[in-house]
Amino acid sequence: MYRARPVAALPLAFAGLALVAACGTNPYAGSGAVQQLTLGAQQQQPASAVPAGSPAGPARLITSTVDGLGTVLADGEGHTLYRYAKDAAEPSKATCAGPCAMTWPPLVSDGPALAAGVDAGLVGQVTRPDGTKQVTVGGWPVYRYAKDTGPGVALGRDVSADWTAITPAGKPADAGPATLGTTDVGGLGPVLTDSAGRTLYLFTKDGKGSGKSACDGACARKWSPLPADGRITVAGGIDSGLVGRIRRPDGTSQVTVGGWPVYTYAEDTAPGEASGHGTGGTWFAVEPNGCKANPASRPDVQQAVATSPSPGGY
Repeated sequence: MYRARPVAALPLAFAGLALVAACGTNPYAGSGAVQQLTLGAQQQQPASAVPAGSPAGPARLITSTVDGLGTVLADGEGHTLYRYAKDAAEPSKATCAGPCAMTWPPLVSDGPALAAGVDAGLVGQVTRPDGTKQVTVGGWPVYRYAKDTGPGVALGRDVSADWTAITPAGKPADAGPATLGTTDVGGLGPVLTDSAGRTLYLFTKDGKGSGKSACDGACARKWSPLPADGRITVAGGIDSGLVGRIRRPDGTSQVTVGGWPVYTYAEDTAPGEASGHGTGGTWFAVEPNGCKANPASRPDVQQAVATSPSPGGY
C-alpha cells in the first residue's frame, strides 16, 4: 500500500517542472515557462439552430468545460450531456423512457450527428422505444438534464450515481484526482500504477515529449488514457516534477510522466498485473522515473527472479 500525497494542481500544460532523472528529463524545462493549453473550439463553436433533442435535423456535439469535471460532451447549445448506467453500450440500448425521458431528454437526431472535437468513430445512433434515433458516443446513448440552466452547468451529476456527465471518449466524467502510485511487479520491479493499483504503460509511438497521443479510437478503448482533467496526486517516491498533462485529440486531458502519456491496459484484471508489457514491441510498463521498465538493466530484479521458487516448488 502507499499513501498518496496531494501536490498543487498542475496547470493544463504539456509538461511539469524541471526533471532530475536522465530518462525522465522534461523537454519543456529549458525555458522555465509553463505552456498553457487553451480549450479553443469548445468555447467558439456556434450554437446549433436546431433545439437539442429536436428530430428536425442532425444533432451537434461539441466539448465544454465544467468546473470540477473538466472536459465533457455538450450539445450544440453547450448543454452538458450525460450517460445512464442502466443503458448499455455493447450493443447500444436506451432504457430511459416515459417520465424518465421528461427529466433526462434524449439527444435525438435525424441523420448522423455533427461532431466537433469528438472522434467521429465513437459517434453513432440507437433506435429508441418510440422509434426515434438517439445519439450515442462510445456506444452510450446521451441525454441532457432538464434542470440544467445553461451551458457549462452540470446539476445532473448530483442526482444519482446512475447518471454521470460523459466525456468526449464516451466515459464517465471523473471529478476526482488522478493518482499515481507504485507497486512491485514480478520480473519488472517497481512500476507506476493508477489509484486502483493497475499498471501504467507508455506507448513508444507517442514519442517522448511530443505533447500528443497517437492512441485514440479503438486503441484508446483497449489502452485507456489516464485522465487528467482534475488535479493530480502522487505517492512518495515519485518526483512530481516528472508529472504533466497533454490535450488529447478528443479534447480530454491525459497524465504524462517523464514526457510520456500513460495508459492502463484492458486485459490487466487485477493490481500487480502487467500483461501488456512488451505488447507489439511498443507498449511498456513505466518505472517511477518515467522510463520504460527494463529488467535487464536492473541486477536487483534479475537476482530476485533467479532466486524466486518456481511454480510447484522446483
